[in-house]
Amino acid sequence: MDYLIIFVAVASGLYFHWWLYVRIKRWTDRDLALSLAGSDATKRAYMLKRLDEAKASKVPGKQLQAWLEQAASEFVAATDSSSI
Repeated sequence: MDYLIIFVAVASGLYFHWWLYVRIKRWTDRDLALSLAGSDATKRAYMLKRLDEAKASKVPGKQLQAWLEQAASEFVAATDSSSI
């Protein structure tokens, strides 16, 4: 019985830490995308869409910032060419 209690306590602690890690990772990725968008609502929606695309294409975490910066520059280029 003691082993069962210890196992349940350790398993729930490990699950909680994994869950917290995943949440913090999602929050930081979203915050990165929104910080690159600035205060423009259209660009914020665009960057969140591109973040979803990055997750779908499984862009590695170390390359995510560069990938999102590229996406932000593509948005600026698209808006500059459409206003001409």
